[in-house]
Amino acid sequence: MDFSELFKLSGLLGRFSPDGKCLASCVQYRLIIRDVNTLQILQLYTCLDQIQYIEWSSDSLFILCAMYKRGIVQVWSLEQPDWHCKIDEGSAGLVASCWSPDGRHILNTTEFHLRITVWSLCTKSVSYIKYPKACQQGIAFTKDGRYMAVAERRDCKDFVSLFVCSNWQLLRHFDTETQDLFGIEWAPNGCVLAVWDTCLEVRILNHVTWKKITEFEHPATVTNTKTIVYKEVEKSPSVETERFSFPPTRALASSVFSTQSKYDISQVPVSFQYIKPVADRANPKMGIGMLAFSPDNCFLATKNDNIPNAVWIWDIQKLKLFVVLEQLCAIQSFQWDPRQPRLAVCTGNSKVYLWSPAGCVSVQVPTEGKEGDFQIVSLCWHPSGDSMALLSKDNFCVCYLEREEVK
Repeated sequence: MDFSELFKLSGLLGRFSPDGKCLASCVQYRLIIRDVNTLQILQLYTCLDQIQYIEWSSDSLFILCAMYKRGIVQVWSLEQPDWHCKIDEGSAGLVASCWSPDGRHILNTTEFHLRITVWSLCTKSVSYIKYPKACQQGIAFTKDGRYMAVAERRDCKDFVSLFVCSNWQLLRHFDTETQDLFGIEWAPNGCVLAVWDTCLEVRILNHVTWKKITEFEHPATVTNTKTIVYKEVEKSPSVETERFSFPPTRALASSVFSTQSKYDISQVPVSFQYIKPVADRANPKMGIGMLAFSPDNCFLATKNDNIPNAVWIWDIQKLKLFVVLEQLCAIQSFQWDPRQPRLAVCTGNSKVYLWSPAGCVSVQVPTEGKEGDFQIVSLCWHPSGDSMALLSKDNFCVCYLEREEVK
């Protein structure tokens, strides 16, 4: 593995373009577009305020920058750097912004979720969608981009409305019979829409009958001897520290005295650190907070918010728990390689962890002490799976991986 130098970053805003040619990052009110191969700056755009969110259009030709505090979205063109577009929601405010699948319409959700405003870049027309619900995933598009589902809340009941994306006309509107709708998602074939309530454990459904196949439990103790539990353990630096003068230089301290780690295989049964939900606090962390299928659909990675230091990896063909990664620190983020079953994990330190069916590895990012601690709290893969961006609060770097042969 190779690593680039560290670049400045704010707001964890680093994104590869869908076509894989560019990497966008933000520093305060500046949007920087780099060439993926050389990391040289291709474009530098200046926004009106600090950028809080960015998103590429599906064809990689435009990028939107949302400034929620100001109620403004600015759109930039990579083909025509002098062209610019500003969308101002004014007194209605702004809490969320996203592209439609065609990459030519922007959907803005106003403050208090009063409405969604749909802006067309081509015709400059505006459409309005009322009563969107404030929930984790309230907008979902079919894979072909033809239809949009919106979760709604009115008269203390949950509803879903379906819209045609070509003209934003209402197609269907129905009650969902949920207590407190938390999210919606289309099936890949666009024929079925899933709706879920809050605080669910992981349930696997048959995509033909939509009956429950199984429910994956996340117990605090793993007892099945067929489950492999990889436990991260610290290992001391192997260098004889007596040879160095004290206090050591920052660069030396960072590279030599940083705590290395490796994985041991734990003997089952294994008990994990379990945190009870705080009952007297609003929205306590509980249940499944992250989940993602591998690109070949052979594995499912999950995180139970009550067991914050563990990643659970399930074998979907056998519907059984396959592997658990028990980390020293709480899981911040994980993401699958888009091309093969390889999972990258970060835990808020300067290491990146990789799991594949072949095994598990912990890799220290060499920061040379220039930027102090590089604490990775988010990561994103390049579409090719050959590299990924590792993001901290103030910096990012690109990690280059050698291709593993897919068995």
